[in-house]
Amino acid sequence: MIVFIAGFSLLAWCYLAFFHRDFWRGDQRLPPALDPPEHWPAVTAIVPARNEAATIEACVRSLRGQVYQGTLRIIIVDDSSTDDTASLARIAGATAPGTAKVDVITAPPLPAGWTGKLAALNAGLQHAGETEFVWFTDADVVHAPSTLTRLAAMALGSRRDLVSLMVRLRCKSPWEHLLIPAFIYFFQMLYPFPAANDPRTRVAAAAGGCVLLRRARLAAAGGLEAIKGEIIDDCALARIIKRAGGRPWLGLADDSHSLRVADSLAPLWSMVKRTAFTQLGHSYVQLAFAVLGLALVFLGPAFVVLTFLWHGKLLATLAGIMAWSLMVWTYRPTLLDYQRSPWEGLRLPAAAALYCAMTIDSALSHGQHRGGQWKGRNYGPSSNPSNLAKSL
Repeated sequence: MIVFIAGFSLLAWCYLAFFHRDFWRGDQRLPPALDPPEHWPAVTAIVPARNEAATIEACVRSLRGQVYQGTLRIIIVDDSSTDDTASLARIAGATAPGTAKVDVITAPPLPAGWTGKLAALNAGLQHAGETEFVWFTDADVVHAPSTLTRLAAMALGSRRDLVSLMVRLRCKSPWEHLLIPAFIYFFQMLYPFPAANDPRTRVAAAAGGCVLLRRARLAAAGGLEAIKGEIIDDCALARIIKRAGGRPWLGLADDSHSLRVADSLAPLWSMVKRTAFTQLGHSYVQLAFAVLGLALVFLGPAFVVLTFLWHGKLLATLAGIMAWSLMVWTYRPTLLDYQRSPWEGLRLPAAAALYCAMTIDSALSHGQHRGGQWKGRNYGPSSNPSNLAKSL
């Protein structure tokens, strides 16, 4: 068994390191807007906000602070907040430096079959009227002043219909140090950005914190109604755009940051628990394969190496060391991007074990009809969940 674990994990890491579209390099980045287009398109930023009083002012200020030569309009959609989200958004919209008009609207009651975020985005779309591009961004995200210009230049210069950024997540607490870089790494492993950005592949992915989208292409793909029940709405959006002949692009952000705080394990656990079993298509068979795969690929090398004195198999231990080394090597760019020591890659098996436990808990919650909980809402199974096997 030890020999099998060591051999399997080494083969797996050779594939991931050298044949899985170089997912780990983190080289998909938004370039500077060096060549301005002849015409800057009109853009409407739409921000769904539900109980975001802690961050909404900073979000609105960053949007009004965009240095953009085209027309920018901002719509904040208050989604049944029970705090001061709406009033704080209005204050920021009236006082923050900038010329963009800010409208704060109230989302209608949640329609049957819709998730809250998608229903709020759809309400913003209906309020937006005519606009060439829409910019979906979260209420806990702030952007550098040049962000919209760079997004638009990428969309126009590269003829992309969807341009999305995986915003930089907060990474300050010990739990964030352990789990946030790992989250980015695992996301890139599931959806290799070079493959997602290649129109010839079926891999499609986006990050919901920052999505610039051609309004006409969205309409041609069936609009948000086509994905109205999706919990993993960002990847579902990229999927319908790509299926409709569109060209999405996804990269890592340099100057767009999430303000979401996770000083304890609980909020990170809830974030993963909400979507993990949906990512597996609500399939317990796929859950079993995912848990087994995580155990063999991420925990296996460490287990083989650390139990050498028990099993005494030198060649298996050497294979385990090589596999663990490849793991640390491929994790290094993500750690450096988050200003963490490359040696923290040795802790990736521990992070993988926690994510494995979160995934199992997600499945258990689904079995107890508590799946898909977020901000006081329980959506249950997704209407068209993503399939992990198809994404690899």
